[in-house]
Amino acid sequence: MSTATITAADINKLRQTTGAGMMDCRKALVESDGDFEKAIDYLRKKGQKVAALRSDREAKEGVIIATTTADNKTGFIVTVACETDFVAKNADFVSFAQSIMAIAVKNNLSTVEELLAAQLDGASVADKINDQVARIGEKIQLARFERIEAAGVAAYIHGAYRMGVLVGLSANTPAVLDAGRDIAMQIAAMNPVAVDPDSVPAETVAREKAIVTEQIKNDPKMAGKPDEMIDKIAVGKLNAFFKENTLTAQAYVKDASKTVGEYLKSVDASAKVTQFKRVQLG
Repeated sequence: MSTATITAADINKLRQTTGAGMMDCRKALVESDGDFEKAIDYLRKKGQKVAALRSDREAKEGVIIATTTADNKTGFIVTVACETDFVAKNADFVSFAQSIMAIAVKNNLSTVEELLAAQLDGASVADKINDQVARIGEKIQLARFERIEAAGVAAYIHGAYRMGVLVGLSANTPAVLDAGRDIAMQIAAMNPVAVDPDSVPAETVAREKAIVTEQIKNDPKMAGKPDEMIDKIAVGKLNAFFKENTLTAQAYVKDASKTVGEYLKSVDASAKVTQFKRVQLG
């Protein structure tokens, strides 16, 4: 394979496998004529053996940082994953994750690739992660990077950096942002599937309808009932699903007499939740 035929996908695949930086991966593929295994050997020979050897391990622990820009119009979630809870709880590892987040915010980055290539203390974030792998002896990776923009964005970190939530809002007043943080806690606790029934993904609706329809058909009391009746009951069950599993229709955890939507309107009649992100370890 010539240099011209080495694609970004090839480079990304090698980076994901080895934990090496993108430029290092590109050079390894060039030097190895595109041979993937030879490229791994090349990186190992250049001192990146630890990352390569640990690439097949699972990194299910880690640190999740959620924050917003100073104007509260953009929110970010960064997940730096590792193998053990021991490493995840280490203050230096938490600080390392926070330093990566600071780069994302400072440069207003949009993608994992941009963040991995960004400079942190004179080296790329990808190289800094690789340094952590070599120093700590665990697989470490930038597992996830999320970003949302809205008129207002509230952020919440739950459970010693084990979950991060962002909430996009239609307004940016202090009262709405405070309500947004309460709503972010609701999202952390209740894990809604969408903002409201209209925004539930079509595949989720289809899957849930198929499940409830099958449940109804398997009920002995429904034997011989017409399809129209079964479908009507299924729609009713779906509406109950939406009430329990979409954010604005859920009972507000701090005041069950209101839905989340009603709570937000009590703060600002025109305010709405426009989107949210919820990221959890495991």
